Amino acid sequence: MKNLNPEVLERIESWLDDSYDPDTRAWIQKMLEEERYEELSDAFYKDLEFGTGGMRGVMGVGTNRMNKYMVAWATQGFSNYLKQIFGNEPIRVAVARDNRNNAELFSGIVADVFSANGIQVHVFSDLRPTPELSYAIRQLKCHAGVMLTASHNPKEYSGFKAYWRDGGQLVEPHAEGVVEQVQRVSGLSEIQMERDPELVEVVGEDIDRRYVETLLTCQINREAVAAEADLPIVYSPIHGTGVKLVPDTLRAAGFTNLHLVEEQCVVDGNFPTVVYPNPEEKEALAMAIEKANETDAELVMATDPDGDRVGIVVRNEKSELEMLNGNQTAALLFHYLLGGWKENRWLTGDEYVVKTIVTSYQLDRIAEAMGVSCYNVLTGFKYIGDMMTRLEGKKRFLIGGEESYGYLIGDHVRDKDAVVSCLLIAEMAASYKQQGKSLFEVLREIAIRYGFYRERLISVTRKGKSGEDEIRRQMKAYREAPPVTFAGARVLVVKDYLTGIQKDLETGLETEMDYPASNVLQFATDRGDLISVRPSGTEPKIKFYISVQDDLADIEGYREKEMALEQRLDQIAEELSA
Repeated sequence: MKNLNPEVLERIESWLDDSYDPDTRAWIQKMLEEERYEELSDAFYKDLEFGTGGMRGVMGVGTNRMNKYMVAWATQGFSNYLKQIFGNEPIRVAVARDNRNNAELFSGIVADVFSANGIQVHVFSDLRPTPELSYAIRQLKCHAGVMLTASHNPKEYSGFKAYWRDGGQLVEPHAEGVVEQVQRVSGLSEIQMERDPELVEVVGEDIDRRYVETLLTCQINREAVAAEADLPIVYSPIHGTGVKLVPDTLRAAGFTNLHLVEEQCVVDGNFPTVVYPNPEEKEALAMAIEKANETDAELVMATDPDGDRVGIVVRNEKSELEMLNGNQTAALLFHYLLGGWKENRWLTGDEYVVKTIVTSYQLDRIAEAMGVSCYNVLTGFKYIGDMMTRLEGKKRFLIGGEESYGYLIGDHVRDKDAVVSCLLIAEMAASYKQQGKSLFEVLREIAIRYGFYRERLISVTRKGKSGEDEIRRQMKAYREAPPVTFAGARVLVVKDYLTGIQKDLETGLETEMDYPASNVLQFATDRGDLISVRPSGTEPKIKFYISVQDDLADIEGYREKEMALEQRLDQIAEELSA
């Protein structure tokens, strides 16, 4: 065992204690006997951390894995923090889960630990979308909540997303406070596991009904839905939670021609029909696209396993099915919603929208044209939710969005909501169809009116401790020697969100930015391109966000301009990988 770091070895040996179950101890012993030290080191070299989406990781044995002990450990720390903040006040929490393997087990453990700590638990009877957990926290006046989910990650993953009383994911100071309390839990002896049945209440259908009723109030053109009720739509939940509420919501709104991908309506944490249950990936929508071709559907929608993100496919100028990226869908939704509010004369000057700093700045131009304030926040929808909470009672939130296929219409929750997004996307398609337009036609009109933007995300996986070290080295190199050009365009401005400094490279002028510290770098060129670099907060990846833009004179030039922008994206991507 000389190849194991002493600290790692100490962690491993502590898990060989009789407090841990026989299967866990047997696995560790087997790894030791087979001298699989690298595997053991990766499983124990650190504790899972709260990132932009909470605690998430591969399921298995170890402190750096998702398992019942780490779930109990995190819940005990969260319980301690809640009691620290709220003292003797009766504390309530809501708990929900998605379709992940072990999600039911983990949600039960969360309920056990909370109730053992004297906290009232409202736990959902079955799987539910993440946004409904956020809704339940607000409706039931809970102090916090937990969602057991790994979002769109592969089947090996699970996760623990912690929410605060506003229905939003943890932000500072609470995120840091919970982490501190979790780290103070030094062993199993400090975790209270004995469930108090009197403090555990099962919830379900009543919250479902109230949630769907609330979503229907977000519509802005019910007449269009009534006129185009037979709009052919294909929907897939990709084996996840969307199956519980998306079809019911669409039907309640009046859509009558809904085709479900039945094979993917089977709830299964192994995701048997896809490699990667991510609606960003065309492969995950392949069966839905096939169904759309069979039924002549005009719109395809698919949600991720926990029902907070949605990918869409529309008919292009050749009536062929074309998948849109997250920025394109966001542009359509922002344009439709703000345009509808303006046309209906509902805008008073107090409305606002929110997006993240790595989401298309075409959205800023749409908001500006509509006379609506647009706020940019750090990456992670929790920052959009936090902005909503800070502006509550002062201004009216209309829509928020991020490039990773997450949107929220209405202020009923503080997280992205694929259920309400599906409703408004379908309504938007019906409304434009009533005007004789397709969604793709409107997308081209948006490019003419607000500028033609194209974006690309490059994610580079760096697994394990060595990968983590490599990501740190890359970020350090970008800070010490930032690029001077991208695709022939000069870098004019560098924004470092970790130091909070924006530097003008031509004048040398440095200005402070008003953002929480975050490990993100942005490079803006003299051509209007924007390149952002950041480590993922939930996955072992470094991410590069590339945005390029140009003017578009007419619809006929759309494809030619698109090709030119894609070539520029290719060139920048090549330079980043060099």
